[in-house]
Amino acid sequence: MIRKTLSIAALAAVMFSVSSAAYAQCGGASWYGPGFNGKTAASGEIFNENAMTAAHRSLPFGTKVKVTDQRTGSEIEVTINDRGPFVGKRIIDLSKAAATKLGFRNRGVTSVCLSQL
Repeated sequence: MIRKTLSIAALAAVMFSVSSAAYAQCGGASWYGPGFNGKTAASGEIFNENAMTAAHRSLPFGTKVKVTDQRTGSEIEVTINDRGPFVGKRIIDLSKAAATKLGFRNRGVTSVCLSQL
């Protein structure tokens, strides 16, 4: 029997690469659109409430994120192009289109988990 072993440095490199690629965050989500549509987002883009975009406090602009509604299991993909939310402990503000597709627009808020794509 041949036994292969990894050095501690190699093992640490593998663990680091896996953990750094796996971004996950769960918390509250809200949506925005009216009043902001057509205005400049923090990224410099013109905000379009009908696009699949979102605001996050720290993820880099252009980051693609999978958003999963914890209540329903519905999933969408959005691109971060703005900063926020700045209300309570919410972790993401979705565009009107994203909230509609996720199915919580009428409720206004929901619980989600984010994972970076």
